[in-house]
Amino acid sequence: MQKDSIERLDIDISTLDHYQGLPLPSYATSGSSGMDLLAALEEPVRLQPGSIALIPTGICVAIPSGFEMQIRPRSGLAIKHGVTVVNAPGTIDSDYRGEIKVGLINLGKEPFEITRGMRIAQAVIAMVVKVNWQKVQVLSDTKRGSGGFGHTGLK
Repeated sequence: MQKDSIERLDIDISTLDHYQGLPLPSYATSGSSGMDLLAALEEPVRLQPGSIALIPTGICVAIPSGFEMQIRPRSGLAIKHGVTVVNAPGTIDSDYRGEIKVGLINLGKEPFEITRGMRIAQAVIAMVVKVNWQKVQVLSDTKRGSGGFGHTGLK
């Protein structure tokens, strides 16, 4: 039997008044990469087709330096209802301390109602690598070269 070898990271979280009564973000299964984020709404929001809404989660986090929180769509909402994160993946930087809010867009054909406590997105904590650019005259060559969009075909 394999032991859980996934590294754990302690992150401070605080909740706002409108989060009261909701559980903290958590992993649905032991193999989940993302934690479900909940809508901390006072009243339901009806998201019309083509519309965007900024949905509060009622949480604030202190992401450690060297990490980010990525806000990603929930596959069920996207596939079944066409509701997704408009700037997917959204990034919460390590120096941000305000409320986490999720920009949702309805790409579906029907209105979609977002209610209090609904799982609206998932949060993934990821390491960040900082870049030191090395300016050169010519880049190293590769098999692909500068072939861009659609370069490799469909099959």
